[in-house]
Amino acid sequence: MSSDDDRLTPVEVAVSRARRWRLLILVLLVLGIGYYLLFVNQYVLAFEDETQHFLHGSIGSEVATGPPYWVFKALPVMYKDRLGGEGYRRFGFLYQTPDADLPIGVSRRVVSGVERVWLNCSVCHVGTYRLPGEMKQHMIPGAPSNNLRLQEMITFLIDVGRDPGFNADTLITAINSDEVGGNLNVFKRAIYRHIVFPRVKTAFLDLGRRLAFVSRQEPWGPGRVDTFNPYKAIQFNFPMGPENISGAALNGSSDYPAIWQQRPREGMNLHWDGNNDSVAERNLSAALGAGVTPVTVDRRSIGRIERWMWDLQPPRFPAADQIDRTKAAEGEHLFTRYCAECHGQRGPNGYDYDTNRYPRLGKVEPLAEIGTDPGRWASYTDNFVAAQSLLYAGYPWRFQRFHKTEGYANHPLDGIWARSPYLHNGSVPTLRDLLEPSSRRPAVWYRGSDELDLERVGYRTDAAAPGGSLFRYDTSRPGNANTGHEGPRYGTDLPASAKDALIEYMKTL
Repeated sequence: MSSDDDRLTPVEVAVSRARRWRLLILVLLVLGIGYYLLFVNQYVLAFEDETQHFLHGSIGSEVATGPPYWVFKALPVMYKDRLGGEGYRRFGFLYQTPDADLPIGVSRRVVSGVERVWLNCSVCHVGTYRLPGEMKQHMIPGAPSNNLRLQEMITFLIDVGRDPGFNADTLITAINSDEVGGNLNVFKRAIYRHIVFPRVKTAFLDLGRRLAFVSRQEPWGPGRVDTFNPYKAIQFNFPMGPENISGAALNGSSDYPAIWQQRPREGMNLHWDGNNDSVAERNLSAALGAGVTPVTVDRRSIGRIERWMWDLQPPRFPAADQIDRTKAAEGEHLFTRYCAECHGQRGPNGYDYDTNRYPRLGKVEPLAEIGTDPGRWASYTDNFVAAQSLLYAGYPWRFQRFHKTEGYANHPLDGIWARSPYLHNGSVPTLRDLLEPSSRRPAVWYRGSDELDLERVGYRTDAAAPGGSLFRYDTSRPGNANTGHEGPRYGTDLPASAKDALIEYMKTL
């Protein structure tokens, strides 16, 4: 039974209503903060050390391209019959320690509440070597990734997307296996079944659709990459059918470059064909190749890497104490005569990059004069330049410096011993071979070993060289020609003793 005494006064009604509104606002605020922290804000693993940041730090590629961490970990278990016990090592990925969780060059970032992984700069720029007869592998941050078999990795992911056996059940089983240790609970299994797996499957199928042309290319092999054709298809949806691209432009695979000492390279013509003279633009372009987009790129992270490699020193020849100094002194005079105008040379205080002293350093040599394989040059087209100019539109860092050139650029030869094989397409295995006319350079040889040939300067190229699965490099195949950079101007007509002296000197660079 109620009475007038049980009724709330107008003041009490107003106070109660205010409490409910405050509670509702508080709940909405908590939900909003939770939504932002879980689904909007991104989290990255930070590294105080600059080299560790280069090796493992995120540049933003995970947001648009990267698979979830547990999917990445599960694939080698699901496809052990194809990868064997090597896992991602099968594709030349390196691990900083034997028990490292992820390879060098694979970073992590939490996106929309899911930890995702993908590539950063170091996947293409950490080289290795072994001294003759030794098992220990030495890593060189900033050197070309002579091990990486990126085309094989791409083909693997495309095949996974097309495999009927790749489904939610097999993926979840692999993630929860002892080998992976994902331990997904009921709630997470439902997320992976109904949200994660469909998105991953669609992404792999889309990759196969965009990069279908890769199956028509000559094999890249370890240490080489098609720099711009995948870029065209992924970033701009360029048609890549046989009627849209020539055979020469289709096969433009080239070696990864070294990235040390970038400060003196500012203003030089960069990339193999010299299509840009801005280190910062070149870096942003390379980041797009690693999987970022103009929206997801982490400028601050890339800025740290730029500062790190600005003055990164080239590696010293590992057998420097065995260099014949008398022969090297003879070679220095020859280098000054035949090489320095285009490449600079070592001075009293280290490598000399002075473009006033060496007028052809950082300049482009016309294709007709340098005579090297045209594939890489042909793959970079005027249409692609026009498309690139639209990237980062509206930002101060919008691309402005890219342009089509007439050939290939002359680069400094600092740390040249660690940049084997040679020429832009990696078609000449050793420096000593490069000093021969193309008719006497190896026509067929094997890539994939990182054991050094200390005399000829390069890696071992025989079929018995250590290195697991070697790649047979045939210079008669499209994009693989070892011609060019030959004749009296380049010293290939010198006597053998003079060539040996040149090689001895180049060990000191």
